Amino acid sequence: MALSLVAIILLLFAMLRIIRLERKSACRTLLAIPFCAVAFLEFFDLAALYQFFPEVDWKRLSLGVEALLPALWLLVSLTYARDLPERGLPRSTRLMLAGAFALVLVPVLMPGEALFYAPDFPLERMLFLTDAGYYFYVAMLVLLVVALMNLESTLVNASSEALWRVKLDIVALGSVLAVCVFYYTNALLYRSLNMELVPLRSLVSIIAALMIVYSRTHWRGTARVKVSQAVLLKSVVLTVIAGYLLLLGSIGEGMKYFGSLFPRVLALSLGFIAGMLLLLLLLSERAQRELKVFLHKHFYQSKYDYRAQWLGLTERLANFETGDGLLRLVLSAYCDIFGVRGGALFLHQAGCGWFCATGIQELEEVRVTIAADNPLIAYLRDRRWVFCSRDDNPEILEANCRWLRELKVSFAIPLFEGEALTGFIVLGEQVVPDEEYRYEDYDLMKAIARQASVAIQHQRLSEQLTQAKAMEAVGNLATFVVHDLKNLAATVSLVVENAREHLDNPEFQKDMLSSLGNTTRKMHTLIGRLRNLGESELLHMRPVDLLALAQHSARQVQGRAVTVQGTPEKVIGDEEELEKVLLNLFLNAVEASEPGTPIVAEVGCADSPFLKLSDSGCGMSPLFIRNELFAPFKTTKQTGLGIGLYQCRQIVAAHGGRIEVCSVEGEGTVFTVWFPSPMLGGERVITQPA
Repeated sequence: MALSLVAIILLLFAMLRIIRLERKSACRTLLAIPFCAVAFLEFFDLAALYQFFPEVDWKRLSLGVEALLPALWLLVSLTYARDLPERGLPRSTRLMLAGAFALVLVPVLMPGEALFYAPDFPLERMLFLTDAGYYFYVAMLVLLVVALMNLESTLVNASSEALWRVKLDIVALGSVLAVCVFYYTNALLYRSLNMELVPLRSLVSIIAALMIVYSRTHWRGTARVKVSQAVLLKSVVLTVIAGYLLLLGSIGEGMKYFGSLFPRVLALSLGFIAGMLLLLLLLSERAQRELKVFLHKHFYQSKYDYRAQWLGLTERLANFETGDGLLRLVLSAYCDIFGVRGGALFLHQAGCGWFCATGIQELEEVRVTIAADNPLIAYLRDRRWVFCSRDDNPEILEANCRWLRELKVSFAIPLFEGEALTGFIVLGEQVVPDEEYRYEDYDLMKAIARQASVAIQHQRLSEQLTQAKAMEAVGNLATFVVHDLKNLAATVSLVVENAREHLDNPEFQKDMLSSLGNTTRKMHTLIGRLRNLGESELLHMRPVDLLALAQHSARQVQGRAVTVQGTPEKVIGDEEELEKVLLNLFLNAVEASEPGTPIVAEVGCADSPFLKLSDSGCGMSPLFIRNELFAPFKTTKQTGLGIGLYQCRQIVAAHGGRIEVCSVEGEGTVFTVWFPSPMLGGERVITQPA
């Protein structure tokens, strides 16, 4: 009795837990329904056995819940962790569901005596089945087996990312469903319901409810280890399952020889618990990795099936859709092949002198940036070899101890483009901490890194081609804008033509001024947005006083004061184009800063002239600086076009200079514009590239 009460309480608690955490997903909320039904079944059977309120026909209520179970289990097995077809379930599946729900009519239309009879119940806990009852439970059993097969199919076809989220749920659901299948199979075998087996169902329900609660308290997202030499691994698994079946046979022999000293319910309970533990063991990431290492160590000369690894990697890299997706696929391949939990991919940021994490797999958010002069970078660049955190590298470990420890880094693999180090991959904690990695592992890590580097380079070139096409589209768009400008010019021409006759009319003068003002404003807006996009621009180069130009530009900023300081420095450039650069930088600093915070522009010379603009605004992340800051058509402003800083960098590059940026989120940003040293000479004209 106590076991059934605990099962009822835990099943209802698991049901409430599911409803609370999964209320936003209707399909996942359905998971709570069979737990509720099993809880009611446990209560009704308990009440029937112990004669609570004898005037209530508890067994008829139990029969109603039993009739509802196949439909509920089918519904859950068809919807849990599955992508439903857009057209809904197939017709055959809908008919099967309709038939399952039709079973509910059996206890409604037929009395309990028509399905079973129990002359000595509850003294003898046996319910003998009639012919109608026998066929009723046959239909129930068939539908429950179909539901069990659906759950098994969901588990087998789960992706590596989804497996850890659904594993405990499916094991719990499958265990409760399996014990129900066993209970009704036993009933059909002996044509009687043996309610002595109810405690077995209660025990399995308790364990399943605890697993469901645990799975919703400790979500895990580690990918399942992909093993090679699949035939041998399957043979080992079959051997383990055979051992489990032998264990069940031994329990049966124990029941035979020990008789009443070896209770049947206890034996069956041990069998089901052992089955659940075996299933969890076979799905264990660490157990699979250790088995893989053991097989490779004792049965194979090579640790890896290189053909299978190469084909698998090629297939992975062929299925990405975006640049971020490519990075995640590369990291996922490393995690699966080398048995580590998570990784990150760092790429070099040109012009900033550091590496930042652009791809992350199963690790917490990585905010660290690695300077180009870091000992780890020097090791990867000079040695062109894999760094292992277990090796004796005191200089590297001392300089990077904090983030290596936080991320539990095991390895760092360099990425090269030709002779240049463009990035590196760090791998997280090993699944099997004491697993030994040798030159064979390191060679495969480097081989995958070369393939990944080529794929990343192709992706970057593809993005540049897309960007070029976008610029071409802007050129096409300009054709339509020119058409609008011609219409505006026609409006001006019409005003001029009418002015010859009506210039002395005050009303005409008022309309003329309004029309000219609106037309001029529209023309300036269009020209300002489209200038320098898609076509080359001629630069008129002459000596420019950088300090005076900065002071003039600062006075044009409305609403905020920009402090300009430093020494007069001469640069060779197009004054109008350079003024656009300074105005854009000043306006961005004003928009990023709170009112009252200082904005300082400093003009000076350190080997070459520079202008440094500092603010105390919101700052930017390294990832944003790398991927979006200077990219055209990307902006965080609601009314922006996303071409301001892109245009600035193009203008500065056309002058032979460069823009550097240093920023900390929440603290501020420093832009430094470097110009080439001025040379003597007169005015000249050059072409600015698009």
